[in-house]
Amino acid sequence: MINTFYILILTQITSLIGSRMTGIAIGIWIFTETGSAAPLLIAAFFAELPGTLGAGFMGFIADRYDRRLVIVGGDAGQAMGTVILLTTFALGVFQYWHLYLAMLLHGVFATLQEPASQAAITSLVPENQRDRANGIRQIGFPLAGVIAPAAAGLLYGVAGVTGVIVVDLLTFVFAVGVVLLIVIPPPMQTEEGLESQETFWKEITGGWRFLRRHKALLWLVIYLSFVFFLINGPLELAVPYLTTQTSSEAQLGLLLSVMNLGAFAGAGLIAIRGNVEQRVRVLMISYTMHAVFLMLYGVARSRLLLGLALFFVMVPLPLAGAVFSSLLQSRTPPDMQGRVFAATDQIFVIATPFSFLITAYLVDNWLEPAVDKPGWQAFAPLFGDEQGAGMGLLLFAVGIIILIATALIVRVGGVQTIEEDMPRYSAAVPVNPG
Repeated sequence: MINTFYILILTQITSLIGSRMTGIAIGIWIFTETGSAAPLLIAAFFAELPGTLGAGFMGFIADRYDRRLVIVGGDAGQAMGTVILLTTFALGVFQYWHLYLAMLLHGVFATLQEPASQAAITSLVPENQRDRANGIRQIGFPLAGVIAPAAAGLLYGVAGVTGVIVVDLLTFVFAVGVVLLIVIPPPMQTEEGLESQETFWKEITGGWRFLRRHKALLWLVIYLSFVFFLINGPLELAVPYLTTQTSSEAQLGLLLSVMNLGAFAGAGLIAIRGNVEQRVRVLMISYTMHAVFLMLYGVARSRLLLGLALFFVMVPLPLAGAVFSSLLQSRTPPDMQGRVFAATDQIFVIATPFSFLITAYLVDNWLEPAVDKPGWQAFAPLFGDEQGAGMGLLLFAVGIIILIATALIVRVGGVQTIEEDMPRYSAAVPVNPG
């Protein structure tokens, strides 16, 4: 079954690269034609909207139906959005609402597919290899971040936006064709899973009910959601912040590459390590490390220190993501994992739009304007007194808040002993912890 997992991951990474290529190509086209970035931000909003509003209630589909077919349906649904884009560009009738509709479809079917993809790992990979498997899965995101821009740039120059979209559509066809040929064993039935299916309402809310029953796990999820809320907006400041620090497009590009390399290294580290003991402890160490280097990122002035900070800011994120996925896979009944992953995913993203909005408001209206005022002299020795200093203060402050939040969450009763207190499940037979 482990070979089936690698095949599944290959299709997902291929499809992800294709989707990112289309996003880049459309971004180039829109900015070239209009000089406006607003349509791309609105499109991103529509892509995130389904997960923000309804992810927690769609996980039951991954638990009720064949997860292989749910994954195929997710790819097929996203392909519908790609077909809309290809048709409108090919006919020369493209309008912004076509992009928004396509992104909405992508968001709906990605939200449907994600819990099934995560839960399928439990059926395909033994527990002692799941950290490696989840690490390999995390590699797909930075890998696509490296491959897609170069591939899209080259292909766009030769075949234009329609050529890039055709390649994206072919990756969906490849993914659907391959996944239809594999077998994903159904999850074993458990007492908790059967109880959650007594009524339709219990079934669709099963993930939320599971988290509510396991208070320590719920507190851990809330902590992670708070961290994601804190960092999503500030990490998006990379381009404007690094521009102020380097005043060089070449150095900016190099530092952004280092940032992607850090994420790749973090995912690769857990993939090489394989099996992780004391996963909650690893999570706490990871976000402590992230916070410390986020603070360094805010005060660094030399290119070397900026590169070092960016690399190690990103290393813990995919590592922690892989470890948390493994934790849920081993401590959640297999026939409830679609719903539990869906519920946690919704909690994780529900505050994301606010993170972007609050960050933008603070930077543009408070922090950057404050640099030119007399009161800033108290901060100048650490953050400087030039453009970008306000963003540096924000990065530093977020790091401090994450350190405080981490120190508090480890004191919440039961969080550090989640792995000992919750029963362990394998793909086939549940066993007692320890």
